[in-house]
Amino acid sequence: MNLQFPLLSKSNRLQKLVSKAGENSDEIDMVDFPGGSKAFEICAKFCYGMIVTLNAYNVVAARCAAEYLEMTEDIDRGNLIFKIEVFLNSSIFRSWKDSIIVLQTTKSLLPWSEDLKIVGRCIDSIASKTSVDPASITWSYTYNRKLSVPDKIVEEGINFREKIESVPKDWWVEDICELDIDLYKRVMITVKSKGRMDGKVIGEALKTYAVRWLPDSFDDSVSDARTWRYKYLVETLICLLPPDKGVGCSCSFLLKLLKFAILVGVNDSPREDLVKRISLKLHEASVKDLLVPARPPQNTLYDVELIQCIVNRYLMHEKYNQDEKNEANGDFILGHEHVTLMNLGKLIDGYLAEIAHDPNLTIASFIDLSRSIPDSARPIQDGLYKAIDIYLKEHLSLTKAEKKKICGQMDVKKLTMEASMHAAQNERLPLRVVVQVLFFEQVRAASGVQALNNNARDTSNSTTNTDEEWEKTAANDNKSLKKQMSRMKIKDEDFRKNGKLLKKNSKSTKSGVQLLPSRSRRIFDRLWVVGRGHVENRSSETSGSSQSPTSVAPGDTKSFGSSSRQRRHSIS
Repeated sequence: MNLQFPLLSKSNRLQKLVSKAGENSDEIDMVDFPGGSKAFEICAKFCYGMIVTLNAYNVVAARCAAEYLEMTEDIDRGNLIFKIEVFLNSSIFRSWKDSIIVLQTTKSLLPWSEDLKIVGRCIDSIASKTSVDPASITWSYTYNRKLSVPDKIVEEGINFREKIESVPKDWWVEDICELDIDLYKRVMITVKSKGRMDGKVIGEALKTYAVRWLPDSFDDSVSDARTWRYKYLVETLICLLPPDKGVGCSCSFLLKLLKFAILVGVNDSPREDLVKRISLKLHEASVKDLLVPARPPQNTLYDVELIQCIVNRYLMHEKYNQDEKNEANGDFILGHEHVTLMNLGKLIDGYLAEIAHDPNLTIASFIDLSRSIPDSARPIQDGLYKAIDIYLKEHLSLTKAEKKKICGQMDVKKLTMEASMHAAQNERLPLRVVVQVLFFEQVRAASGVQALNNNARDTSNSTTNTDEEWEKTAANDNKSLKKQMSRMKIKDEDFRKNGKLLKKNSKSTKSGVQLLPSRSRRIFDRLWVVGRGHVENRSSETSGSSQSPTSVAPGDTKSFGSSSRQRRHSIS
């Protein structure tokens, strides 16, 4: 064997193969040569003393080929393996961009790249750089974006260096999104293991990766191979979520993961983990986030049972937290908890309005979800009224009892003036509900008249009533009206008998109810006749010059309307 050949002089493996083949053989078989012909060409050029150009794209292949050829220091001092290792440590692993590129190339060279610890060293290099203080970053801090150019300000002979835009803590999340999910998982595990990364940044990194690789919509016709890939990706992202379930990832992102987990058939354990996390911050979600498609055997458009489960868990968690705070700070409700409950109420009312369009949604499911929200979460019930109205519109086959049952979830006293006016004109509502709406509006109107008369009397006599006196007067008015309402028999026969009287009275109040449908207008006129006499008597006792609402002069009518609108606005 002639060791004068440069290839033989630097490769221990070639020496063994040539010796084994014998002098009569012209060929040597090198099975499974890593990196292919291009990697062998690099090794050959090095052996013949030719210039070899190494970069992030070919260095792994060259290193694996050199290892295969056993180009070690034992064979020749300053051999190729030594040269490549120096290049990796002094250049590649010091560069953020090159470390990512090299890590990507290792996949096609397994298991060589893994055995040579190139994969592990790349991952450690990337993870270490993510935890560096952003203020001290000097390299092009992102693979996909350029570092902002610093301003140099010269003042009094001293240079001050300012950055146009500070480097964010999550500067690195977009760069590693190009990694395969297996490599990405290993990088994120290493980043988390160092314990120096904020949970919110981890959550942002996972969200960015999901946006990059998960489609906006998922079709059941997708191939099994792609479905399996999506399933593995979602399960991996779930296992990488920050350990603190209350922080890190937004509720919107978690719900998106849950939707995909259901669609691709993720196992129960990861799904349960997502549900627990979502139930801690449900108040942050939007209605669109909650629209999780239902899967067979459910026949509804959306998975209402799942949302019901999440709402129940959220309320249990809030109650537990509130009980703990009450023990520590006394029995009171903190402002923050009240705000989150109100946000939850608006969210679920909006969700109810959305799912009410579903013809397959049962009234039981609608009512159960509505009842799960505490009264304190709904100081105003316009949203619930809207949802009920949509449900009545989309489910025309409901019986009177069912309509009464679903409308019973609503408290008409918590409707704004606009919602009350709409309800008074709503032919879909049961007659009893319309009566309640009109009665409460009459109570508020009577209270407004009384307040106006009191103000006029106080101005003339230069005296003022206390809040307690006004509340007592309003309460007496309400009590009297309720007693008179209890004597009323709301029947169509009564309306027909008193039709002429109602028509006559309605003329005096047409400015307030002219837009009401005939049924509601008749009821309102009846209420106004009943309440008018009481208001007149009250007014005559308190102010001799005051008049009933139906006999006020045009100028006074305008003043009354203005005052009433202001009062209602302050309440709503």
